Amino acid sequence: MSFLPFTRPSIDEATIQGVVEVLRSGWITSGPKVKEFEAALSEYFGGRPVRAFSSGTATLEVALQLCGIGPGDEVITTPMSWVATANVILHAGARPVFVDIDPVTRNIDLDLIEAAITPATRAIIPVDLAGLPVDRDRLYAIALKHKLRVIEDAAQSMGASWHGQRIGSFGDLISFSFHANKNMTTSEGGCLVLNDDSQIALAEKLRLQGVLRAPDGTMDVDVAGGKANLTDIAARIGLGQLPHIDAFTERRRELARHYFSCFDRSLGCQMPPENFTDSNWHMFQILLPLDQLNISRGEFIEQMRQREIGVGVHYPAIHLFTLYRGLGFREGDFPHAEKIGQETVTLPLFPDMSLQDVERVCVAIKEIIKSAHQ
Repeated sequence: MSFLPFTRPSIDEATIQGVVEVLRSGWITSGPKVKEFEAALSEYFGGRPVRAFSSGTATLEVALQLCGIGPGDEVITTPMSWVATANVILHAGARPVFVDIDPVTRNIDLDLIEAAITPATRAIIPVDLAGLPVDRDRLYAIALKHKLRVIEDAAQSMGASWHGQRIGSFGDLISFSFHANKNMTTSEGGCLVLNDDSQIALAEKLRLQGVLRAPDGTMDVDVAGGKANLTDIAARIGLGQLPHIDAFTERRRELARHYFSCFDRSLGCQMPPENFTDSNWHMFQILLPLDQLNISRGEFIEQMRQREIGVGVHYPAIHLFTLYRGLGFREGDFPHAEKIGQETVTLPLFPDMSLQDVERVCVAIKEIIKSAHQ
C-alpha cells in the first residue's frame, strides 16, 4: 500500500512543459511570466492590482510597511496560525496582541477584539484557518469603527469566498501564499492584493531593494527594500495552477463531504465546521479526544504512519513558543487556542485523493482510537 501524505500538489503535464520552456528561454528570474501571472491574478480578483512575491511571509511584511506600522504600534492577531503571522509583526518593530479563538470556527474570536484595542493599535491581521473565512462583515465593521487597517492573512484562503465574493476581491490588503502545501502553488511564493494603483510603485520597490529604475538605465534607491521577488519559473507554475483553482476547490469540498459521511462520530473527535459554501477546505482538521485515550497525539501520528498515512499538526499555539514566552505570554492566556493546538491533527486532503483514500483514513483512525480508549 502506497504512502498517503496529508497533502500533495496537483501539477499537470502542460505546466511541467511550460516550466521547461521557461528554463530554456534563459529568463528564469522575474520577467515576462511574473507580469503575466500578476495580470491573471488581478483578473481573478476582480481587477484589483496584484503584485507577486517570493513568499506569503514577504507579502505580510510589505503590507505592514505599506500601512506604516513600526515601533510602538500594536497589531491584533490570532495565536492559532503559522508562526509567520506573528513574526512579521515583530520584524516590523511592532507588538503582536493575541486574541483567543472561537472554539468552533477556530478563527480569531471577533467578540474579543474590541477589548484588546488600545491607543497603540494600528491594524488587525485575521487568519482564515484551514480556508474557513473569518466573518468579513463583522471584521470590517470593527476596523471601521476604530479606524484600523486590516491585513488579511489569506495564506490558506485561495478559492474561498465570503457570501459569494471571492476572498481577495474586496477588503483592505490581502496576502496569499502559494507554498507547496497550499490549494494552488508556485512551489514557493505569494501575492499581495492592493487597494489601488497608487500602492504599486512602493510595493515593487519594497520587494526588490528599493530600486527605482529609469529608462536611461540609471537607478535610485529611496527606501530600504528587501529581496522578495518571484521568479518566472514559479510564475509559470502559478499560471498553470490558477485555471484549475475552482475545480481544486470543488474536489476538496467533495472529499470533505466524504470525510463527514464516513467518520465514526462515536469516537469522540471534534470535527471542523461543515461549511461547503465559503470554505475552500485547505485542510481537514479533527481534534483528538486525548483525555479519553491512553496514547498521546505523537503516538497517534506514529500509528497512522505505520499504516502509511501522513498526518500534520496545524498549528501549535504561537504564544507558547519560546520567543513569545520571552515577550511575556504564558500558558493559560488563550485557553481555546492552547486546547486546539494540543489536540488538532490534519488529515490527508488534496485533489488527487480518491474517495477510497478518505475511507482508508477513517478506518485507520477508528482502529487506533478504539484500541486506545482508556
